[in-house]
Amino acid sequence: MNHFVDEKSIVREIWKNTDTVLLIFAGSAAEFALNKAVDWLYFTGKIPANPLERLISTVEFAQKIVFSEEEFALATIDKITQIHQGVEKSRGQTIPDWAYRDVLYMLIDYSILSFELLERRLEINEKEEIFDVFSRLGIRMGLKNLPINYNNWIIDRTIHLENNLQKGTFTIHLFEQYQKHLGNSRYFILLEIQKILVPKIVFKMLFETSYFPTKTLLMLYKISKIVKLDHLVKLILLPKKHKESINNIGKYDTL
Repeated sequence: MNHFVDEKSIVREIWKNTDTVLLIFAGSAAEFALNKAVDWLYFTGKIPANPLERLISTVEFAQKIVFSEEEFALATIDKITQIHQGVEKSRGQTIPDWAYRDVLYMLIDYSILSFELLERRLEINEKEEIFDVFSRLGIRMGLKNLPINYNNWIIDRTIHLENNLQKGTFTIHLFEQYQKHLGNSRYFILLEIQKILVPKIVFKMLFETSYFPTKTLLMLYKISKIVKLDHLVKLILLPKKHKESINNIGKYDTL
């Protein structure tokens, strides 16, 4: 039985963990709000209208790819491609290829950063494995000019960060929507988590400084997991209407 992602892959270890997945999307939510192609989110209006629902939907798609047999995973990737093509047809424009690569690069980078923040440093071969999985996803989607290896990706990632980000009205509005749907206390925590996750260039464009001891809180959260109290922490931090869906992130079995 062939799988798109090997059953022993570090990618599966990363994407089966609820905490890690939430950090991946916390970092991506910050960076994508700055992306020069963020106006595409506003064409359908779905993400600005309900960012948490779209987060859950995106996680479901990602986990279908990571944990499924190869044929089903490829069909899921093709479905994602078709959805984007439908949006392009409706708008009468084509999403820039660099914008697709930006999103792919976020998944690679924040998979690495989130796991290392919560768990341990990754070996270079593990980082290469993460790159390989998402590179194959991009190739299946028909993306052009993808880096040929992890080292080349590091270079191209830096170029994309320098060329494809800007802070504008869409950025401000999207963060306002995050606050609206999370509430003030959860929104504050989101911002502080983003501050220790995002690359320096993203930090400088979005934030002034960090006054909150977030790394200390993360250490306390790790301790709470050891003593089996992390479920109580999540009850406090997660919006009630989304608790069940978010908790199911870590219960994905091989399809």
